[in-house]
Amino acid sequence: MSQFDLENEMKSALRMDAPLTRGPQMKWQQKNTDNGNMSLNSSAANASLVSSNKTPMKMTNPSSTSQSKTPSSQETGRKTPKSGANRGSKTPKKTPTAGDRFIPNRTATQFDVSHFKMMQKAQGDGESQEMLSPSQAEYQRLMSENLNGDRLSHRIMSYKEKAPSAPEGHQGCLRVLYSTTKAPTSSKKTVRHIPQVPDRILDAPEILDDYYLNLLDWSVTNHLAVCLGGSVYLWNASSGEIQQLMQMEGPEEYIGSVSWIKEGNYLAIGTSNGDVQVWDVTQQKRLRCMTGHSARVGALSWNSFILSSGCRSGNIHHHDVRVADHHVGTLSTHSQEVCGLRWSPDGKYLASGANDNLLCVWPAQTSVGASCQPLYTFSQHQAAVKALAWCPWQHSLLASGGGTADRHIHFWNCNTGTHLSGVDTKSQVCSILWSNEYRELISSHGFAQNQLVIWKYPSMSRVAELTGHTARVLHMAMSPDGETVVSAAADETLRLWKCFTVDKEKKKTKTKSTGSEPGSSLRTMIR
Repeated sequence: MSQFDLENEMKSALRMDAPLTRGPQMKWQQKNTDNGNMSLNSSAANASLVSSNKTPMKMTNPSSTSQSKTPSSQETGRKTPKSGANRGSKTPKKTPTAGDRFIPNRTATQFDVSHFKMMQKAQGDGESQEMLSPSQAEYQRLMSENLNGDRLSHRIMSYKEKAPSAPEGHQGCLRVLYSTTKAPTSSKKTVRHIPQVPDRILDAPEILDDYYLNLLDWSVTNHLAVCLGGSVYLWNASSGEIQQLMQMEGPEEYIGSVSWIKEGNYLAIGTSNGDVQVWDVTQQKRLRCMTGHSARVGALSWNSFILSSGCRSGNIHHHDVRVADHHVGTLSTHSQEVCGLRWSPDGKYLASGANDNLLCVWPAQTSVGASCQPLYTFSQHQAAVKALAWCPWQHSLLASGGGTADRHIHFWNCNTGTHLSGVDTKSQVCSILWSNEYRELISSHGFAQNQLVIWKYPSMSRVAELTGHTARVLHMAMSPDGETVVSAAADETLRLWKCFTVDKEKKKTKTKSTGSEPGSSLRTMIR
């Protein structure tokens, strides 16, 4: 018959519309069942608990027979299944007997009241200190010292404006661990912004790719002279106007060097046939043509009315432009082409570099026929010395740069003839310029980077690198205000870099012009 009972139970379970007869009871039924269970005989429950020695007691009410998991085997003789009422019943709320652990009823705990009392105690610590006994106060003090350690005797930070001093007799042992001050409203910039792209790019077609020539110079009147093949062009940096100053007659002739006079609008031009010409750019007129060299003139430099020119033969001639017999001196120590020539700002020394890897420093001597010897001859360079630059704030300091086999920039004290320092630039040095405003220098280079490098003197740390040229940067010139550098490269472009821009607020106001035309004092001297 058991199989029929099982079959009936399965059918009744599958019928969803039939009432549930063996499910859990309702809450009101469970409460009535709990109240009925509480009236059972406690002795029977104790006997049931004693007979079950395998399963530890978990329930807190020993009087409920339905709460033990293992019923007494002496009473029933078999395991009694739990009824649905007992499975759903809760733990009866009754005071536990001795020996049981107390589990409080969480629903009866007043959390709001407890939280309020805890917060009230935390906020009223100052007031409660007065109500503590001396022993309790001492205990709290010792606990605070043990927990906080030495931090109670320190202040975390102090401000710029100190607090007023304490009255006499007050002992303060606080020490300052950190201090802070208000940041200044205007802090000085430690690093200036250097644009990495040129401010302007100009075309320079047919510029000669020759390391030994000097084809670029910038005048104090803001005119840039550029040699393109056999022609000389002038670019007015103020207005952007371009004009052609002169052109060589023969197709094979070209310009080897240009140099502006320091005082005004006179331009010296060295040609491939060995002539040195002086032009008045205001009138666009050639004032004179001085001969004497046997080969091309690749370097020029002015010292007041003395014009020095370097030749491919290695000779250096001094020309006095005031007199008809202009040739007043010859320097013939170099054995190969002179490619670098610079007079010092004070006119005391002339520096010359040539393809024989020698750097010579000459005194200001222009006697005709005198066997003038250099004051110093430096042979540290391992290639042609073209890049020469005198320091504007220390007139005896000379910087020189070597060619591809050398790649070094050296510094010399020409008062004592000593070598100060040197740096390896890792590439061919073509030109050097000083910046008087920032006490820096900029150098142009050839293979392999074809870049311009700004150096901090005397540490010779790299401030910035300016790239953009696709061929070696052969020439450089600086604007009259010292803010812009123009570079000419074999890629037939001129690039203007705003790398030494001065803050307008800190820039010193320049003295006003007296109204006289620059170079007018020399106009009557040149014949």
